[in-house]
Amino acid sequence: MSAISTPAPSLAPASVPVSGRPQMPFDELTERERGVLRLIAEGRRMKEIAAILDLSTRTVETHKYEMMRSLGLESTAELVRYAIQTGLVES
Repeated sequence: MSAISTPAPSLAPASVPVSGRPQMPFDELTERERGVLRLIAEGRRMKEIAAILDLSTRTVETHKYEMMRSLGLESTAELVRYAIQTGLVES
C-alpha cells in the first residue's frame, strides 16, 4: 500500500493577509460606507448625514442598507454596535 500525501497546513492565520496587517472587519466597507457609519454611530439623522456628505438622503439610506446586508446585520442598533466593537468609533 502506498501512503496518501496531504499538503502541510499553512502556518499563517487565515485572517492575516499577505501584507502582514491583520484584516479589520470594517476593511470590507468602502471609505464612503465607513464615513456614513461613523456619522450614524454619532447619532446623526439621514438628512444631516446627506447634508454633511453632499449626498441625497436616499443615497445615504442605500449605503446604510448595503452595509447592513454585507455585514449580516438587521438593525441600526446592530450597525452602531458593530462600529463600536471594531473600533471605527469610540463609545
